[in-house]
Amino acid sequence: MGLGTVGSGVARILAEKKESITRQVGCPVEIKKVLVQHPDKPRATVMSPERMTCDVRDILQDPEIAIVIELIGGEEPAHRYIQEALAHGKHVITANKEVIAKHGVELLELARKHKAAIHYEASVGGGIPLIAPFRQSLLANDISTLYAIINGTTNYILTQMARTHVDLAQALREAQDLGYAEPNPTSDVSGTDAAYKLAILSSLAFHTHVAPDQVYREGITKLTARDFRYAGELGYAIKLLAIAKREEQGIQVRVHPALIPEDHILAKVDGVFNAVEVEGDLTGRIMFYGRGAGSLPTTSAVVADLIELAREVYRGAEPSFDGYSLSVLPVLPMAEVKTRYYLRMSVRDQPGVLAQIARILGDAQISIASVIQKELDETAQAAEIVLMTHLASEKAMQHALGELGGLPVVAEIGTLIRVEG
Repeated sequence: MGLGTVGSGVARILAEKKESITRQVGCPVEIKKVLVQHPDKPRATVMSPERMTCDVRDILQDPEIAIVIELIGGEEPAHRYIQEALAHGKHVITANKEVIAKHGVELLELARKHKAAIHYEASVGGGIPLIAPFRQSLLANDISTLYAIINGTTNYILTQMARTHVDLAQALREAQDLGYAEPNPTSDVSGTDAAYKLAILSSLAFHTHVAPDQVYREGITKLTARDFRYAGELGYAIKLLAIAKREEQGIQVRVHPALIPEDHILAKVDGVFNAVEVEGDLTGRIMFYGRGAGSLPTTSAVVADLIELAREVYRGAEPSFDGYSLSVLPVLPMAEVKTRYYLRMSVRDQPGVLAQIARILGDAQISIASVIQKELDETAQAAEIVLMTHLASEKAMQHALGELGGLPVVAEIGTLIRVEG
């Protein structure tokens, strides 16, 4: 279903590697029908007209079709098509992070009911093997933390801002020109894409169900070139991090820009690359790294799922039933999160300003670790202050921001970035 960039890639690889795939499965794997909106549209992959259809029933109601690959994208009609495929007892492969994040539990239960399987390796991390390790190799572990860079578009933008000191708008234009960013990049720069992926990974890691709307989400749109310059002076890199942590009271799940030490391995993940660092009680810290998006990496994950499912169909084996809603763990409110903070603000360049700021932070039980002050405009007596705090709660920090914004000496609250590692 779908013959866009990834769908065309899957069709091409199935043709080019037909002999190899036949040997691995034990029998040929053939494309019988391809669902498209416009059959006459020019495409990168040549497909015979008799295989093309605009009617989804040609796929869902064909008893000879054993496996359905959904590569339409978006929530609907993809979600409905997957439901119907499973209800007809067909196995499903999807790269759809939104559908899996929002409806994964329902679809896994539907698959179990109809003795079908749903595989979704390509939904997170493109070609990086992530879903299978959580479903199999890491099952003996109690996962404590997960730190991830899982959006190649934003990672490219932030890398360019750090390296060339351009603003976000220019870095985004470059990403769009290179095909790394969509014409409408909202899902990427707002953190929504990463939140979907974190919902899936944290559900698997903690054997519970985390819905996308439970993931705290903050995008990169407030970051400026100055933040990267100051971060570098302080010995940090800025990344859009997806973070999941298990604590006694529940789990944290959050996506937001973060300062991480320049010598941390995630700080060195640049461009369109993705990385996921997982800590288990048995494995210790392990890292998954590679290209997270693009036709070929995502195609690799889809075809791998297809080979695995086709083997089961050929052997007549019962499909493996996945389910990650095994326990109910509360998701902790963002207000309870404790971390360190970077705060940039514009102030009047006059005596006593820092004392007023320190008083408000002190009243909120927030301790200052370091201060950088830069003169912005000598004539207007304006300066910029960058504060680094010690560990503090999100609730206290947000309260202090409100108080700081009311100070006559504070012209603007610039950027607040959480500090990890």
